[in-house]
Amino acid sequence: MRFRSALPLVALAAISLSPAIAQRRPPTPEQRIDRLERQVRQVQRQVFPKGQPADTAGLSDDPAATQESVNGLNGRLDAVERQLADILRQAEENGNRVAQMEAEVARLRAEQDRRLRAIETAPAGTEEPTDQSDQGDQADAAPPPTRPKIENGSARLTPATDSVSATDPAEAAYDEGYQLWTAGKYDAAIRSLQAFTKKYPNHRRTSWAYNLAGRAMLDKGEARQAAEVLLANYRRDKNGERAQDSLFYLGQAVMKLGQPGQACKAYAELETVYAGQIRGPLKAALPNAKAEAKCS
Repeated sequence: MRFRSALPLVALAAISLSPAIAQRRPPTPEQRIDRLERQVRQVQRQVFPKGQPADTAGLSDDPAATQESVNGLNGRLDAVERQLADILRQAEENGNRVAQMEAEVARLRAEQDRRLRAIETAPAGTEEPTDQSDQGDQADAAPPPTRPKIENGSARLTPATDSVSATDPAEAAYDEGYQLWTAGKYDAAIRSLQAFTKKYPNHRRTSWAYNLAGRAMLDKGEARQAAEVLLANYRRDKNGERAQDSLFYLGQAVMKLGQPGQACKAYAELETVYAGQIRGPLKAALPNAKAEAKCS
């Protein structure tokens, strides 16, 4: 009877303990996630009182991205892409132009080399200037007349400008180059005359020195170098005392190079620029020079 009376008490105790046992069970993952989400939302309400920011926003005070800002960014990206495409197109065009220029330069160089080889291997087809031209230019280029001077018991001719050279070193320097040229020492004459032009660039004899240096190169057989020096002297000062001589001998130099057409241009410019003022020796030699070049 005691055992039977104790059964209701045991049942009541089991019923009262079951909620406590249930509460001590560990929560499921879903329950833990729900609890975390509630806690995060509670923290967000405290940290962001104005509402939870969007993922693309920066600081808490920055506004969330809008459709207008996205459209603006897309437009800017499109503009950058168009500009980049234009730059690439221009770079390709410039590259093509450079390639064309390099090809043209290579062609011109090959043509120039071919013409130079043809000129160097071609037989000489021109004659030296006539005796009349040589004599006239020799007399004109020479220093003033000479006077006798007794030295060591014998007489020799010396320039009458000894006293002038003593007072004007430029005249003496030019005379040195001239004497070397008349002696056929062309290399020494060229060096002396070039030194004169560097030291006395504004002297009246500068035009003479440039012209005589070009003639020395021509006499030496360096027709191309002579043409460059003679043309430079003419262009440097067309009013120089030997500018017209340089133009005439430029025609002689290009004839040596086998270019009669260029020689005719030089002779025509001589007649045009110095009409009525051509020096006598040049005027006398010009008809034969034009006939040799077959100028019309």
